[in-house]
Amino acid sequence: MTTSVLFGPGPSTAHSHPRATPLLSRRAVATTTPISALPRVSSTIAVTGLALTSLAPSLLPRDVLTQAVFSGTLAAAGLGIVIVLRRLARLVKYSRDHHTPRESVRLLVLIGSMIAVTWTMVLADHWQDSLRAAMGMPAVGPEYWLRTLLGATVTFLIVVGIGRATAAVARRLGWIGSAATVVVLVTGFQLVAGPALWAMTSQSYSDADAFVDVSLQRPMSGGVSGGPDSAITWESLGRQGRRFVAAGDQSPSIRTYVGMNSASNVESRAELAVSELERVGGFARSAIVVTVPTGSGWIDENATDGFEERFGGDVAIVGMQYSHLPSWMTFIFTRSAADESAAALFDAIADRIADLPADRLRPALYLYGQSLGSVGGSAIFAEPSQRNRQACGALWAGPPARSVSTAGATVLANTSDPVVWWSPDLILHRPDLSFARRDAPVPQWIPGITFLQTSVDLISALNFSAGHGHRYGTEQGTALPDCT
Repeated sequence: MTTSVLFGPGPSTAHSHPRATPLLSRRAVATTTPISALPRVSSTIAVTGLALTSLAPSLLPRDVLTQAVFSGTLAAAGLGIVIVLRRLARLVKYSRDHHTPRESVRLLVLIGSMIAVTWTMVLADHWQDSLRAAMGMPAVGPEYWLRTLLGATVTFLIVVGIGRATAAVARRLGWIGSAATVVVLVTGFQLVAGPALWAMTSQSYSDADAFVDVSLQRPMSGGVSGGPDSAITWESLGRQGRRFVAAGDQSPSIRTYVGMNSASNVESRAELAVSELERVGGFARSAIVVTVPTGSGWIDENATDGFEERFGGDVAIVGMQYSHLPSWMTFIFTRSAADESAAALFDAIADRIADLPADRLRPALYLYGQSLGSVGGSAIFAEPSQRNRQACGALWAGPPARSVSTAGATVLANTSDPVVWWSPDLILHRPDLSFARRDAPVPQWIPGITFLQTSVDLISALNFSAGHGHRYGTEQGTALPDCT
């Protein structure tokens, strides 16, 4: 009897070990439920969707590296979004009765995704070839896509690895520790790292601007700035200014340029530009073209060639530097510098022309700007004023989307130019291409996706021949309008 109580299967056993059955049930479930080697359906769909997005039609042909990094990063972003959403669902204790898809379902979704990506790559291949044909470039081949696929895979693994490492650190720190770390990092960047990085970057571009290329010969002509008789030193012209005047040493036109280091402020630089034009006889020419450079001070040689062709060499071309940073950095951080510089130079020259004797033939005054230069140039005509009457005409080449007033000006824009397309409005609205010249196939606008593709195209916008992307030819000068 005692033995049956202690060791027998009596009713007292269940009551003496109330947790035995649930524990065994959990272990049984754990041992009978297989861990799938295939990705979850949601992960496959998210990664595939972002990968397809990266293969959507672009404005410009893509090299292997750009396409691979873009595709790999977007695919990794898709996986990251799904993981974050899952963890947020757990955090809010969201639950619902659902069953885990069978292995066969995961496999079917994975196969379908592979077919979709393969088919989209075929379409992308045709699109890339059509762009390249329009731009006189060789077509891509199978090797292009094999290298792209390999590069995208490597990029995907690297980005996912970084994400997992970051998540591991966050789990170790906990929510409070992670939030505190983010606050410290953001504050440190704003107060210390950010300003230090900006100072280093700005100084780097300033040093590059001041560096004198000994292979670039200083002009000996008296008709350009930086020459023997010029009040503007060769060194103060800046890197792009020296290139501009050196290229015109033997040209029939007059080229003058004032660098940021040529005078202490924008008003002094404008006065110096006027006196330099006086010295070289610029006010005796039939036309004066005020050119507003890009952010780095660059003036397109194709434009100056066009000016000379337009006026038969009887033209004075004057530019004034307002920054040594690339256009995109100037546009973001010091955009007003272009507006102030363009207004000061135009007003100073227009006032000097107005002071010329009434019986003397006065030069026609034109205004030209490319890219950020068009932003600065158009700003001075934003509101009707005497400037509109003083200017004979204006031309903007490759104007940034929604940043330039095109009223009354001649506009040159390539449909393949991402600068002409890009703006935050592109996310939800079609671009205005009514003034653009169709130079290549134009992709269908897709909300959000076109914005991403155009943002990537900005990287290589200058890597093409004139007439494509953000490159323009001599029509920048020959298309200057007649005086009205």
